[in-house]
Amino acid sequence: MSELDRGAVATVEAAPTRESTPPSAGRTLALTSAATAVTLMNYTAPMVTLPATAATLHTPVSAQAWLINGTPLGLAALLLVAGSLADDYGRRRMFLAGTVALGITTALGALANSTLLFTLARVTQGAASAAILASSLGLLVHAFPTPRGRLRATGVWGAFVSGGIAAGPLLAGAMALADWRVAYVVLGAAALAVAALGSRALTESRAPRGGRPDLAGAFTFGLALVALVAALTLGRDGWLRMPVGLLLAAFLVLTALFVLVERRTRTPMIDLGLLRHRRFLASSAGGLFTGLAVIGLFSFLPALLQQTLGLSAMDTAWLFLLWSGLSFVVALQARRLAGRVSPRHQLTLGFALHAAGALTMLGAFDAGSWTRMLPGFAISGIGSGLLNAALPLLSVESVPANRAAMGSGAQQTFRYIGSCAGVALTIALVTSTGGLARGADVAIGVSAGLALVAAVGVGVLRERSA
Repeated sequence: MSELDRGAVATVEAAPTRESTPPSAGRTLALTSAATAVTLMNYTAPMVTLPATAATLHTPVSAQAWLINGTPLGLAALLLVAGSLADDYGRRRMFLAGTVALGITTALGALANSTLLFTLARVTQGAASAAILASSLGLLVHAFPTPRGRLRATGVWGAFVSGGIAAGPLLAGAMALADWRVAYVVLGAAALAVAALGSRALTESRAPRGGRPDLAGAFTFGLALVALVAALTLGRDGWLRMPVGLLLAAFLVLTALFVLVERRTRTPMIDLGLLRHRRFLASSAGGLFTGLAVIGLFSFLPALLQQTLGLSAMDTAWLFLLWSGLSFVVALQARRLAGRVSPRHQLTLGFALHAAGALTMLGAFDAGSWTRMLPGFAISGIGSGLLNAALPLLSVESVPANRAAMGSGAQQTFRYIGSCAGVALTIALVTSTGGLARGADVAIGVSAGLALVAAVGVGVLRERSA
């Protein structure tokens, strides 16, 4: 029996037969869910304010991907190391450090007066968000040791991922009536409030392995991501140009170096042996394609609606709410599927629904009709809710219980790698395909195709013994 299987069996054997939820567990769920919502609100805020932000900072179209990609870049680069640090040195400690850092860096982002400074602020916000998201699921697994309790807790947590995605654009759109910077001040204050509450209500938990943090792995992994995002961003001006080729080559070299570092270090950011387990592969692939196909498209759609159909920031926020609001409701209710539909099959259905929803939106921009997009937003929102409910549960089930933060960090790392690549690819397709309306159809078609690939890929990853 593999180490993963032994860990899973030990967890089941150690779990109490009857469910009991102490008050501390309820507080942990409330605070981690609130912090997750604030994190995702911060993540999605630029989606509806992108035109105004770009105009204020004098950001050219070719660089607008950086305004959106700053936070997911920081998330993807540091989620794995944040998960490992949380397990080794304390999940409560990492959670509090993340919420304080998010509050400070978000407020500072409101003061940025150039594309570079705003992007750097967003990257540091992503790093702080990594600490919050990676430690949150670790705290929940410790607070809810039974399978039933864990199912409920991860379902609520996943719903607040969707809730934050829904609320972020509404807050940003409302504040944009005065100044887009105000939204970041409000979000910074909310993060600091969660930190103050968490310092009193949360209890510490850890699973120390010994050894030093994998800083070499974090450094090489972060550089690899920067090279990939830069290549995709510059690709809109020509994919065969020398700078694009060099950046892609650097990405491949740095990725190979990262794998070498992980194989040799005593305490790697990610245990590469987990890649032999199909449940872990399904979790990782699900996260990657959620970012690439779903988040990549919907991150740029609000700005595209403003630029092509003349909608205001608040109008696009309300339209976006149809997608994200349905996602929230479905994610909150998806726990009722437990025992009837496995998380892997929920992923398959979620990707298939996104593909179907995206395909119904084809031609809407060319027709100049936002109402034609409503069915697609609704269908894709239901699919997104299934994805957000299944991914956190699958991520903690795919690793031993004492490595829950690392498992969560791995799944979310792939999610935000996909997000970085998806946003850059979407903008490149939209702006370099002969007109925004035609480019939008190409980007929507590519998103649907990627979702179908994910549905098939996750569907064939049947569980088996290692």
